[in-house]
This record gives sequence, structure tokens and C-alpha cells, in this order.
Amino acid sequence: MAAARVVRAGHLAQGPEVAALEAAVAAVAGCRHAVAVSSGTTALQLALSALGLGQGDQVIVPSYACTALLHAVWAVGAQPVVADVDPASGNLDAERVRRCCGPRVRAAIVPHLFGAAAPVAAIAALGVPVVEDCAMALGATRGGRPLGSLGSVAVCSFYATKLVAAGEGGMVLTHDADLAAAVRGQRSYDGLPADRPRLNAKMTDLAAAVARVQMDRLPDFIASRRRLAARYAAALAGLGLALPAADTERVWYRYVVQTPDDATGLLQVVNQRGVAARRPVPNPLHLELGLPDAQFPGASQAWRQNVSLPLYPTLTESEFDRVVEAVRRAC
Repeated sequence: MAAARVVRAGHLAQGPEVAALEAAVAAVAGCRHAVAVSSGTTALQLALSALGLGQGDQVIVPSYACTALLHAVWAVGAQPVVADVDPASGNLDAERVRRCCGPRVRAAIVPHLFGAAAPVAAIAALGVPVVEDCAMALGATRGGRPLGSLGSVAVCSFYATKLVAAGEGGMVLTHDADLAAAVRGQRSYDGLPADRPRLNAKMTDLAAAVARVQMDRLPDFIASRRRLAARYAAALAGLGLALPAADTERVWYRYVVQTPDDATGLLQVVNQRGVAARRPVPNPLHLELGLPDAQFPGASQAWRQNVSLPLYPTLTESEFDRVVEAVRRAC
């Protein structure tokens, strides 16, 4: 109905629906400013550009992440510096970031992987501006503060698989009015002077209307995911799997278990039984860049041993039981 309302109104491009979505997401993330854009990857690119990054600069990125981080860094002319991660959480930590710091490092992209908070404050204390990647963590908190409000700037995504889904779309979030203005000045060129590169990177009112409906339901989505995660923790105990740590502030974007050794055997068994379990990260970024595997033991372990089990608000009782039975047989 929300999409139909926009179509009937005859205004499909960026307009009042986008502005309303920006206000809603800013409130959830605890930020003063929110700027909607066409995708999460574009949000990363524009956030880095607003921070002033360009040719000759370096950006720290975790190896255990999707390639969107690389594309965003390259898009502003900077170069990625790949850091290893904590194998248990998959997140960056301050010590691993510190090892990568150098005179050309101007920022670090810090995802809150699978909805669990990364230590943003400790990383920011190194003097590196932090771009929080909340693509998997919208609605989560740390110490009572919303994720997205802890770094210099943050991004989130409204891709079809995200916590709030609109098919496509993204958002840049910040407390800094100048950063927000810089992003707004780059997401569109209409009516602006052609004095520097600008993009057509706007979100449509059609997508924003869908996302607003999802935002209204976000608390229920998060509650459903938390209930499913608690059920997984109880049902999978004692099978020899390392289960994710209990955390009342996180959101459960994915439920990721870690096998004692390589996860290939477990994946084969559960997939054969019709359960769509997957490696949550297709390929570590250090391998994408041809860097030695031995230099990234945390990311390598997480890639070899991690398995993402189905977790979404509409997962039924029978589907949940089917997943658990398949995992038990595999173990």
C-alpha cells in the first residue's frame, strides 16, 4: 500500500518519502543527520569522500567482509589496507587496527559484523576516523548507545537481504552538519554547479516508502530474531560447535556458528537435507587482493569454520526444527 500511495501521488523520485525515511533512521541510529542514497556501497563511497579522502590516502578495512568495502575505497581514489580480525566475532579490534596504522591512513571502515558491535571507541582512540558500517546492525546498541552514533560517520543499507529491506538504497549518518552537507552535495548534480564530480546517487520515494514500512516494524523484526537466536543457542548446545556469544544489545542479522575444523562437511550435509546454510563471507578480502593467507589467521579461520544458519522473522517452527535436525545429523 505504501508503494501504491507513492505511485498514485505521481512523485517517484527523491522527495517527501525520502526525507521522512531520513528522519526515521536518524532517530534509530541516534544521529543528528541522515542522507539517503542509492545503495550501501554508494553510502560508503560518499562517506569517505566527505571525510576528504582521495588519491594517496589509505583506508583500513577488515579482511572478513564483503568486497563493497574495496569498491568504495577505490571509488574515491584511495587504497585499502587490509587488517585481520578476531576469529570469534569476525570484527576488527583496536590492536589489529593499530598494526595497520601508518602515515597515509586516513580512516578505518569498521563493520558491526552480523549485528554484533565492534569496539568503535577503542579504534577511534587511535586517532583514526571511524566509518561505522551498520549494514547488518541497524537498531543495535553498545553501552546503551545506538550503533551508528559512535564514529565520525556511519552507513547502512536497505538491500533486499538487510534488516530493513527496500530492494536497494543506503544511508549516511553523522552528527557533523558539514559532513552531511558534503554528502548531499555529491548525491545529486541537478541545480548545482559543475565545479567538481557529483553523482546521481539519490534514493527514490518508491524505495523509501517501502523502507519506512519496514522501519515501523523494525522493533518486531529485532525481537523475532532475538527469540530465534535464543532457541538456536539452546537447541545447538553440546554439539561441539562454537556458538555466538549471548548479547542483549546486538541484533541477530545472522546466526553464525563455528565448526571445530573446516565447515565443508557440515555444509554439505545440511545443504543435502534442503537447508540453505552458507559461508557468511564468500571470500576474505586478503585473498581477493592476492595477499598471503598466513598473514591473516583470524580471517582465514573465520572463513574456514563459520557457517550461517537461516535466521529471519518469518522462519516457521517446522523450518526451524528442520534446520536444527540437519545440523545435529551433520555434527
